[in-house]
Amino acid sequence: MRLPVLSGPLCPRCGRPQPSGILCPSCARGHSNISAIRSVFRFDGVARRAIIELKYHNLRAIAPTLSAYLDARLRDEDVAPELIVPVPLHPKRLRHRGYNQSALLARELGVLQGIRVSEHSLTRTREGDSQVRTRSAEARRDNVAGAFACTDAGVSGKRILVVDDVCTTGATLEACASALRDAGSAEVWGLTVAREV
Repeated sequence: MRLPVLSGPLCPRCGRPQPSGILCPSCARGHSNISAIRSVFRFDGVARRAIIELKYHNLRAIAPTLSAYLDARLRDEDVAPELIVPVPLHPKRLRHRGYNQSALLARELGVLQGIRVSEHSLTRTREGDSQVRTRSAEARRDNVAGAFACTDAGVSGKRILVVDDVCTTGATLEACASALRDAGSAEVWGLTVAREV
């Protein structure tokens, strides 16, 4: 079974396939608080099934394997983060699910990279709808705008890597980056297991 590896050329900012390898039209039009988003796989096939099992069916045992792929992808990039921050769940969703899949991935990646992980630098202040159920890119941006806060002075001046399971439009990672930059982070990158293309 072939893994749906996401290969280049990619938009240097959002990480979507982009034949020219330059900024895609969407990224060229606007400012971003995130320097770059990179993903290992297309959100398809076996990668999609693995993430769904991790996220919704309590298959936490798959997190180390997925994090090994994140580790390999990160080593291919010219990125030197000082801190790894998982995308937080709203407390209500965390209570319901019992764990944050992004935090599981971040912890494993932190061990592999030898980088500190902070699960409390970002908090989700507003629940919003599931991004999976939110259809348009604009609706996804509106859904997460202002949904995250950072009150951790320890992020100031640091290069931060935000980890999530899936990137759809990049709106969640952008909202996290905005909160981190407002708190003084020097630079923010995003890394996900998969992305929709």
